[in-house]
Amino acid sequence: MMRWSERYDLHGHSTHSDGELSVAQLAQKIASEGVEVWALTDHDVISGWKEASEEAKQRDIRFIPGVEITCIPGLAAQKTILEKEGRDRSTTSWHLLAYFPNHDSNVNSQSISAFRKWLEPFAEGRIGRMKRMVEKVNALGMDIDFEAVMARSSGAVGRPHLAKEMIEKGYANSMQQVFDEWLGDGCPANVEKTKPTIVEAVNVIHAAGGICSLAHPIYYGIESNNLLSFIKSVGVDAVEAFHRSHPDKYRMELLNCAQKIGLKVTCGSDYHGPSYQARPGHMAVPSSYLPEQII
Repeated sequence: MMRWSERYDLHGHSTHSDGELSVAQLAQKIASEGVEVWALTDHDVISGWKEASEEAKQRDIRFIPGVEITCIPGLAAQKTILEKEGRDRSTTSWHLLAYFPNHDSNVNSQSISAFRKWLEPFAEGRIGRMKRMVEKVNALGMDIDFEAVMARSSGAVGRPHLAKEMIEKGYANSMQQVFDEWLGDGCPANVEKTKPTIVEAVNVIHAAGGICSLAHPIYYGIESNNLLSFIKSVGVDAVEAFHRSHPDKYRMELLNCAQKIGLKVTCGSDYHGPSYQARPGHMAVPSSYLPEQII
Protein backbone atom coordinates (compact mmCIF):
# COMPACT_ATOMS: atom_id res chain seq x y z
CA MET A 1 0.00 0.00 0.00
CA MET A 2 1.35 3.41 -1.00
CA ARG A 3 1.49 5.75 2.02
CA TRP A 4 1.42 9.47 1.28
CA SER A 5 2.92 12.16 3.50
CA GLU A 6 3.03 15.96 3.59
CA ARG A 7 5.78 16.01 6.24
CA TYR A 8 8.52 16.82 3.74
CA ASP A 9 9.56 19.96 1.88
CA LEU A 10 12.95 19.42 0.26
CA HIS A 11 13.23 22.49 -1.95
CA GLY A 12 13.08 26.12 -0.85
CA HIS A 13 15.01 29.40 -0.85
CA SER A 14 15.93 32.15 1.58
CA THR A 15 17.55 35.57 1.18
CA HIS A 16 20.89 33.78 0.93
CA SER A 17 19.92 33.39 -2.74
CA ASP A 18 16.72 34.60 -4.38
CA GLY A 19 14.13 33.97 -1.67
CA GLU A 20 12.22 36.80 -0.02
CA LEU A 21 12.36 35.57 3.58
CA SER A 22 15.31 35.36 5.94
CA VAL A 23 16.25 31.91 7.19
CA ALA A 24 14.48 32.57 10.50
CA GLN A 25 11.33 33.81 8.76
CA LEU A 26 11.37 30.86 6.39
CA ALA A 27 11.83 28.37 9.23
CA GLN A 28 8.85 29.88 11.03
CA LYS A 29 6.76 29.68 7.86
CA ILE A 30 7.82 26.07 7.29
CA ALA A 31 6.86 25.15 10.85
CA SER A 32 3.50 26.90 10.63
CA GLU A 33 2.60 24.78 7.59
CA GLY A 34 3.29 21.51 9.40
CA VAL A 35 6.52 20.53 7.65
CA GLU A 36 8.62 18.19 9.78
CA VAL A 37 11.55 17.49 7.42
CA TRP A 38 12.97 20.57 5.69
CA ALA A 39 15.84 21.16 3.27
CA LEU A 40 17.10 24.66 2.55
CA THR A 41 18.33 24.63 -1.05
CA ASP A 42 19.53 28.11 -1.93
CA HIS A 43 21.05 28.57 -5.36
CA ASP A 44 24.76 27.70 -5.48
CA VAL A 45 25.42 28.69 -1.84
CA ILE A 46 25.40 26.86 1.50
CA SER A 47 25.83 29.94 3.69
CA GLY A 48 22.40 29.52 5.28
CA TRP A 49 22.98 26.01 6.66
CA LYS A 50 24.15 26.86 10.18
CA GLU A 51 21.34 29.31 10.90
CA ALA A 52 18.75 27.01 9.32
CA SER A 53 19.89 24.10 11.48
CA GLU A 54 19.58 26.21 14.63
CA GLU A 55 16.15 27.56 13.65
CA ALA A 56 14.93 24.06 12.81
CA LYS A 57 16.04 22.69 16.18
CA GLN A 58 14.06 25.39 17.98
CA ARG A 59 10.93 24.25 16.13
CA ASP A 60 11.50 20.49 16.37
CA ILE A 61 12.03 20.20 12.61
CA ARG A 62 14.56 17.83 11.08
CA PHE A 63 16.89 19.94 8.92
CA ILE A 64 18.66 18.50 5.88
CA PRO A 65 21.51 20.63 4.49
CA GLY A 66 20.96 21.19 0.77
CA VAL A 67 21.80 23.35 -2.23
CA GLU A 68 20.41 23.82 -5.75
CA ILE A 69 23.23 23.70 -8.30
CA THR A 70 22.81 25.28 -11.73
CA CYS A 71 24.23 22.91 -14.37
CA ILE A 72 24.71 22.64 -18.11
CA PRO A 73 21.80 20.67 -19.65
CA GLY A 74 22.57 17.00 -20.07
CA LEU A 75 20.29 16.53 -23.09
CA ALA A 76 18.88 18.80 -25.77
CA ALA A 77 15.22 19.64 -25.43
CA GLN A 78 12.80 17.79 -27.72
CA LYS A 79 10.78 20.05 -29.99
CA THR A 80 7.69 17.84 -29.78
CA ILE A 81 7.70 18.00 -25.98
CA LEU A 82 8.14 21.78 -25.97
CA GLU A 83 5.24 22.16 -28.40
CA LYS A 84 3.08 19.86 -26.29
CA GLU A 85 3.75 22.07 -23.26
CA GLY A 86 3.12 25.27 -25.24
CA ARG A 87 6.69 26.58 -25.00
CA ASP A 88 8.92 27.91 -27.77
CA ARG A 89 12.21 27.21 -25.95
CA SER A 90 13.62 25.24 -23.06
CA THR A 91 15.70 26.50 -20.16
CA THR A 92 19.43 26.90 -20.73
CA SER A 93 20.29 25.10 -17.51
CA TRP A 94 19.29 22.07 -15.47
CA HIS A 95 19.11 22.29 -11.70
CA LEU A 96 20.45 19.58 -9.44
CA LEU A 97 19.38 19.42 -5.80
CA ALA A 98 22.18 18.19 -3.55
CA TYR A 99 21.39 16.87 -0.06
CA PHE A 100 23.70 15.98 2.80
CA PRO A 101 21.39 14.24 5.30
CA ASN A 102 24.25 12.51 7.13
CA HIS A 103 26.18 15.73 7.77
CA ASP A 104 25.70 18.48 10.32
CA SER A 105 25.39 22.10 9.20
CA ASN A 106 29.09 22.98 9.60
CA VAL A 107 30.21 24.17 6.16
CA ASN A 108 33.86 23.98 7.26
CA SER A 109 33.75 20.35 8.35
CA GLN A 110 36.28 18.13 6.62
CA SER A 111 33.64 16.16 4.75
CA ILE A 112 32.02 19.29 3.27
CA SER A 113 35.09 21.49 2.83
CA ALA A 114 36.06 20.24 -0.65
CA PHE A 115 32.46 20.53 -1.84
CA ARG A 116 32.19 24.09 -0.48
CA LYS A 117 35.40 25.12 -2.24
CA TRP A 118 34.20 23.58 -5.51
CA LEU A 119 30.87 25.40 -5.24
CA GLU A 120 32.19 28.87 -4.36
CA PRO A 121 33.26 30.00 -7.86
CA PHE A 122 29.76 29.39 -9.23
CA ALA A 123 28.22 31.68 -6.62
CA GLU A 124 30.96 34.28 -7.07
CA GLY A 125 30.42 34.18 -10.82
CA ARG A 126 26.92 35.49 -10.27
CA ILE A 127 28.33 38.95 -9.40
CA GLY A 128 30.10 39.43 -12.72
CA ARG A 129 27.07 38.09 -14.52
CA MET A 130 24.82 40.57 -12.71
CA LYS A 131 27.08 43.48 -13.66
CA ARG A 132 26.74 42.52 -17.32
CA MET A 133 22.96 42.13 -17.06
CA VAL A 134 22.60 45.55 -15.44
CA GLU A 135 24.70 47.00 -18.26
CA LYS A 136 22.43 45.34 -20.82
CA VAL A 137 19.26 46.57 -19.10
CA ASN A 138 20.62 50.12 -19.00
CA ALA A 139 21.58 49.92 -22.68
CA LEU A 140 17.92 49.11 -23.37
CA GLY A 141 16.95 52.51 -21.94
CA MET A 142 16.46 51.80 -18.25
CA ASP A 143 18.29 53.31 -15.30
CA ILE A 144 19.20 50.53 -12.86
CA ASP A 145 21.91 50.83 -10.21
CA PHE A 146 24.08 47.74 -9.74
CA GLU A 147 24.61 48.38 -6.02
CA ALA A 148 20.85 48.66 -5.47
CA VAL A 149 20.39 45.24 -7.05
CA MET A 150 23.19 43.76 -4.94
CA ALA A 151 21.62 45.20 -1.78
CA ARG A 152 18.58 43.03 -2.38
CA SER A 153 20.60 39.85 -1.81
CA SER A 154 22.37 38.65 1.31
CA GLY A 155 24.02 35.80 -0.55
CA ALA A 156 23.99 34.69 -4.20
CA VAL A 157 22.55 37.45 -6.35
CA GLY A 158 20.29 36.37 -9.23
CA ARG A 159 17.85 37.53 -11.86
CA PRO A 160 14.90 37.90 -9.43
CA HIS A 161 16.83 40.60 -7.55
CA LEU A 162 17.30 42.59 -10.76
CA ALA A 163 13.69 41.95 -11.73
CA LYS A 164 12.42 43.40 -8.46
CA GLU A 165 14.54 46.52 -8.91
CA MET A 166 13.16 46.96 -12.43
CA ILE A 167 9.61 46.64 -11.13
CA GLU A 168 10.23 49.09 -8.29
CA LYS A 169 11.66 51.61 -10.77
CA GLY A 170 8.49 51.30 -12.88
CA TYR A 171 9.93 49.52 -15.91
CA ALA A 172 7.65 46.49 -15.53
CA ASN A 173 4.50 45.46 -13.72
CA SER A 174 5.37 41.89 -12.76
CA MET A 175 8.12 39.31 -12.48
CA GLN A 176 6.49 37.46 -15.35
CA GLN A 177 6.79 40.49 -17.62
CA VAL A 178 10.45 41.03 -16.73
CA PHE A 179 11.37 37.44 -17.50
CA ASP A 180 9.24 37.22 -20.64
CA GLU A 181 10.63 40.42 -22.16
CA TRP A 182 14.16 40.92 -20.79
CA LEU A 183 15.69 38.43 -18.36
CA GLY A 184 14.38 34.99 -19.32
CA ASP A 185 16.57 32.44 -21.07
CA GLY A 186 17.27 33.72 -24.58
CA CYS A 187 15.98 37.23 -23.83
CA PRO A 188 17.98 40.40 -24.67
CA ALA A 189 19.28 41.26 -21.17
CA ASN A 190 20.06 37.74 -19.95
CA VAL A 191 23.67 36.60 -19.53
CA GLU A 192 24.48 32.94 -19.15
CA LYS A 193 26.46 31.93 -16.06
CA THR A 194 29.38 29.56 -15.70
CA LYS A 195 28.01 26.11 -14.90
CA PRO A 196 29.31 22.61 -14.23
CA THR A 197 28.13 19.59 -16.15
CA ILE A 198 25.63 17.26 -14.51
CA VAL A 199 28.30 14.53 -14.36
CA GLU A 200 30.81 16.83 -12.64
CA ALA A 201 28.23 17.95 -10.08
CA VAL A 202 27.09 14.40 -9.35
CA ASN A 203 30.65 13.22 -8.78
CA VAL A 204 31.46 16.07 -6.38
CA ILE A 205 28.22 15.59 -4.43
CA HIS A 206 28.82 11.86 -4.02
CA ALA A 207 32.46 12.41 -3.05
CA ALA A 208 31.23 14.65 -0.21
CA GLY A 209 28.81 11.98 1.00
CA GLY A 210 25.70 13.55 -0.48
CA ILE A 211 22.85 12.45 -2.71
CA CYS A 212 21.18 14.35 -5.53
CA SER A 213 17.86 14.81 -7.28
CA LEU A 214 17.04 16.49 -10.59
CA ALA A 215 14.86 19.52 -9.84
CA HIS A 216 11.56 20.36 -11.60
CA PRO A 217 12.09 18.26 -14.76
CA ILE A 218 8.98 19.68 -16.43
CA TYR A 219 11.05 22.71 -17.45
CA TYR A 220 13.57 20.79 -19.56
CA GLY A 221 11.45 19.63 -22.49
CA ILE A 222 12.50 15.97 -22.40
CA GLU A 223 10.22 12.92 -22.62
CA SER A 224 10.09 11.31 -19.17
CA ASN A 225 11.57 7.91 -20.03
CA ASN A 226 14.46 9.51 -21.93
CA LEU A 227 15.15 12.00 -19.18
CA LEU A 228 15.09 9.54 -16.30
CA SER A 229 17.14 6.95 -18.17
CA PHE A 230 19.79 9.59 -18.78
CA ILE A 231 20.01 10.85 -15.20
CA LYS A 232 20.10 7.28 -13.92
CA SER A 233 23.01 6.54 -16.27
CA VAL A 234 25.10 9.45 -14.94
CA GLY A 235 24.51 8.64 -11.27
CA VAL A 236 21.71 10.99 -10.22
CA ASP A 237 19.92 9.36 -7.27
CA ALA A 238 16.39 10.74 -7.62
CA VAL A 239 14.02 12.97 -9.54
CA GLU A 240 11.87 15.73 -8.06
CA ALA A 241 8.64 14.20 -9.28
CA PHE A 242 6.51 16.10 -6.77
CA HIS A 243 7.16 19.78 -7.49
CA ARG A 244 4.57 22.53 -7.18
CA SER A 245 4.69 23.24 -10.94
CA HIS A 246 3.91 19.64 -11.91
CA PRO A 247 0.31 18.66 -12.68
CA ASP A 248 -0.84 15.44 -11.01
CA LYS A 249 -0.67 13.44 -14.23
CA TYR A 250 2.97 14.38 -14.74
CA ARG A 251 3.84 13.61 -11.11
CA MET A 252 2.50 10.08 -11.47
CA GLU A 253 4.18 9.63 -14.85
CA LEU A 254 7.53 10.47 -13.27
CA LEU A 255 6.86 8.26 -10.26
CA ASN A 256 6.03 5.28 -12.48
CA CYS A 257 9.09 5.84 -14.69
CA ALA A 258 11.32 6.19 -11.63
CA GLN A 259 9.98 2.96 -10.13
CA LYS A 260 10.69 1.03 -13.32
CA ILE A 261 14.37 1.99 -13.49
CA GLY A 262 15.17 2.12 -9.78
CA LEU A 263 15.30 5.87 -9.17
CA LYS A 264 14.03 7.47 -5.99
CA VAL A 265 11.78 10.56 -5.98
CA THR A 266 11.82 13.79 -3.97
CA CYS A 267 9.29 16.55 -3.32
CA GLY A 268 9.53 20.30 -2.95
CA SER A 269 7.42 23.44 -2.96
CA ASP A 270 10.34 25.49 -4.37
CA TYR A 271 9.12 28.23 -2.06
CA HIS A 272 10.64 31.66 -2.75
CA GLY A 273 8.32 33.83 -0.67
CA PRO A 274 4.84 35.35 -0.55
CA SER A 275 5.20 37.27 -3.83
CA TYR A 276 5.59 33.95 -5.66
CA GLN A 277 3.23 31.63 -3.79
CA ALA A 278 1.30 31.66 -0.56
CA ARG A 279 2.60 28.62 1.26
CA PRO A 280 5.50 26.19 1.47
CA GLY A 281 4.96 22.53 2.28
CA HIS A 282 1.79 20.61 1.37
CA MET A 283 3.75 18.47 -1.09
CA ALA A 284 2.18 15.03 -0.85
CA VAL A 285 4.70 12.30 -1.65
CA PRO A 286 4.69 8.49 -1.28
CA SER A 287 7.30 8.50 1.48
CA SER A 288 8.59 4.98 0.85
CA TYR A 289 9.92 6.14 -2.53
CA LEU A 290 12.05 8.92 -1.03
CA PRO A 291 15.81 8.26 -0.68
CA GLU A 292 16.46 6.10 2.37
CA GLN A 293 18.77 8.73 3.86
CA ILE A 294 15.88 11.22 4.02
CA ILE A 295 13.01 9.05 5.28
